[in-house]
Amino acid sequence: MSGPRSLLIMPANRADMLEKAPAYGADALVFDLEDSVPIAEKPRARELARQYIGQHKANTIIHVRVNALQTGMLEDDLEAVVVEGLTGIRLPKTESAETIKTVDALITRLEQKRGLRPGSVGIGPSLESAKGVWFAYDILSASSRITSVTCGTAQDGDLQTDLGYTWTPEGDEVLYLRSRVLLAARAAGVEHVLDGSYANIRDAAGLATCCSAARKLGYRGKSVIHPNQIQVVNDIFKPTAVELDYYRRVIEAFDAAVARNSAATTVDGKLVDYAMVGMARRVLAWAQSQSV
Repeated sequence: MSGPRSLLIMPANRADMLEKAPAYGADALVFDLEDSVPIAEKPRARELARQYIGQHKANTIIHVRVNALQTGMLEDDLEAVVVEGLTGIRLPKTESAETIKTVDALITRLEQKRGLRPGSVGIGPSLESAKGVWFAYDILSASSRITSVTCGTAQDGDLQTDLGYTWTPEGDEVLYLRSRVLLAARAAGVEHVLDGSYANIRDAAGLATCCSAARKLGYRGKSVIHPNQIQVVNDIFKPTAVELDYYRRVIEAFDAAVARNSAATTVDGKLVDYAMVGMARRVLAWAQSQSV
């Protein structure tokens, strides 16, 4: 159940932002080399990303969003940022298992070259096209490095452009997309499923609605693009006090039933047996991993 709820994305060519990034309170930082960085600034962004990975590595989880394999810039990105302190890369616009295998091999070579622990750098694909979502299981089962996946639900983003739906905070139009990615992730053994960013940084109510829709499905976090979004995301992507109280009572009641040589009981009028206890333990483990 462990994994960051809020992942703050910031352009890696902005030293002023990278310098103070840990103070914002996000569970993880994402230094961006992709869409928020002009092409002319990519070399500088790589240098700064590497510098601030070293500077902040003791204090926070750090990911780097690299450029997609098809841009021709990925190898230069990895050469710069696969260093001690990097938790993983966010791989945008992923559409095939072959891409994952290629990136895995590139990272493996750099880990060996730099004496890093084998497998220490994770891969978090972002599925931002019809093809990416369709082949989600193949993508997510292609490498043991995959630690998370993001469904690219951002308003006016690549996935919306590809499919042509009308975006809403409630997310009815992306229900199938989110569900397909979640199902593929769980089938592939990927626990940490993330929702895309929310574009309107002034709309806290809409952000909360969007987060709640994803959270109900089983999503465990969301990319954020501004510090004022962090608290909303952190609050929603964690078990509530009501959930924790109920599931603690489920375990207590079940343990008491087992002591009476029974494997079934009720809590608040609801059946509790081994299956329900499994869910209770899952939620409590999630809570513990988020220190809530």
